[in-house]
Amino acid sequence: MDSIDEAIIRCVLRNARATYAEIGKEAGLSPSAAKRRLDRLVATGAIRGFSALVDPQAMAWNTEAFVEIYCKGNPTPAALTKALEDISEVIEACTVSGAADAMLYMLARDIPHLEQAIQRVRSHALVDRTESAIVLSRLLTRPRL
Repeated sequence: MDSIDEAIIRCVLRNARATYAEIGKEAGLSPSAAKRRLDRLVATGAIRGFSALVDPQAMAWNTEAFVEIYCKGNPTPAALTKALEDISEVIEACTVSGAADAMLYMLARDIPHLEQAIQRVRSHALVDRTESAIVLSRLLTRPRL
């Protein structure tokens, strides 16, 4: 990966719908050269896909929380993934170091909706307990690399 590839990635992180002309301008390439480079980044897996970022407030899902999961026994990451994948309020899930086994980022309409979703997490046989922190305000959000 060189500085041109990095410029292309920065451009599509800001706007995944950028035209090849816009990408090329950002990276110092012609539109056709930008297309070839972008296609190569996709083909090699450096860019895994393109997605829409939906404002949660547009869906009226205004309540965010970080939830630590403490498991019974020593479940595998694959088992945790399977336990969580059908809970749509779980937006992200990661195994973590420290006392907790996993950390979730959850999104819900309101506190009662969040409570119901957390209860669905807690009801799984792998989960011993959870600890939650509700987001009061978002200070900084950056595109992911």
